[in-house]
Amino acid sequence: MKICSISNQKGGVGKTTSSVNIATYLGKMGYKTLLIDLDPQGNASSGIGLNKYRIDKSIYHALIGEIDLVDIVRKSDYENLFVVPSNRDLIGAEVELMQAYSRETKLLSALNSVQNDFDFCFIDCPPSLNLLTVNALTASDYILIPVQTEYYALEGISELLNTVQLVRENLNKNLSILGIVLTMFDSRNNLANQVVDEVRSYFKDKVFSSIIPRNVKLSESPSHGEPILVYDSKSRGAEAYEKLSEEIVARLNGVSKGNLRLVNDV
Repeated sequence: MKICSISNQKGGVGKTTSSVNIATYLGKMGYKTLLIDLDPQGNASSGIGLNKYRIDKSIYHALIGEIDLVDIVRKSDYENLFVVPSNRDLIGAEVELMQAYSRETKLLSALNSVQNDFDFCFIDCPPSLNLLTVNALTASDYILIPVQTEYYALEGISELLNTVQLVRENLNKNLSILGIVLTMFDSRNNLANQVVDEVRSYFKDKVFSSIIPRNVKLSESPSHGEPILVYDSKSRGAEAYEKLSEEIVARLNGVSKGNLRLVNDV
């Protein structure tokens, strides 16, 4: 199982939208895919139709060692897609784990029970560089970073990259950047085009070719508890996520970790 965290401590960049839709498209492509909601807001859970207010067992219970992760995994209504849900119980996890032994590796340990059950696992991280995010990065082979095509787009990215580097040096030497995803792009906006050029100039081949547009259907689909593949498969947003998912599979299957440029090479 290849594990990828989707993370950016800046909120509102399309992190959860990307997590839900990438996982759904990979399931459609025939890959048995696990989506872990590691955000106390539980938006990835509700985004695929779960009622986060009626979840009895969540990722929180696996992190504190109360129940094995394999017993929390739920089959979604979508092809080959499984989910480990979250809700506001997770807020307490960071406090409880603060004094715990090996607190940064709780998710890594929990994932052992499903290691051979899935092709891919995507972790929707909280919009902050807290202990939950560190757990995700410690457990992951890769990190995928959504970047909004607006002013201040690169603000905070250096801090995220520093955190990734610290995790690599101290907790997970194999962590690599899978890529940068440009989101909420409006081609009519000159600034948005400038941001695209700036990000591509800095991150070069780390930036995915597919760009996620600012799209009404993408914005509407979470409120219906449906990924864009189901809500409107013909929309521009759906087409963009389908192409992005194909790129992601190509990178995950076609590029060994040894050939991926590491964080300190960016």
